[in-house]
Amino acid sequence: MTSTKTAKASVKTRSGSKTARKSARAAAKPADAIKLLKDDHKEVKAWFKQFEALEEDSEKQALADQICLALTVHTQIEEEIFYPAIREAIDDDDLLDEAEVEHAGAKHLIAEIQAMKAGDRLFDAKVTVLGEYVNHHVEEEETEMFPEARDTKVDLKDLGVQMAARKEALMAQARKG
Repeated sequence: MTSTKTAKASVKTRSGSKTARKSARAAAKPADAIKLLKDDHKEVKAWFKQFEALEEDSEKQALADQICLALTVHTQIEEEIFYPAIREAIDDDDLLDEAEVEHAGAKHLIAEIQAMKAGDRLFDAKVTVLGEYVNHHVEEEETEMFPEARDTKVDLKDLGVQMAARKEALMAQARKG
């Protein structure tokens, strides 16, 4: 019986080790830049959907603050790291110029939302319109820009590492401030 218990314990240990190894590999394997951006898109789109269903001003305020922070960080890492790398590699300045203009429009709305409180006139409308801007922008990035970026020689994994580090630094800075 002792050997059976030992064998079972050994299997459990190996199983646990395999899970631990798999988790460690996943953590060590950075997402490429496009996956990181798509994950951000998916997350913020879900938050906009949640916002539509909320009725309490305190919940709307908290979620709007979360959305604004996420979008501010997201646009910053795109503008500082992703767009410059892609601009050099693809021959589509118009697409990147439009993305920058879309960012400017979103930043303007974000500033207006941050200057307001949930319950203020137009607060909900501004968050809704920001969501519509974001949906349009995401659609263009994911159907036009990202496929073009994948067809380049840009090291998207290295870019993803840089973007993830910058995102984490910006989020840490926001938590302190």
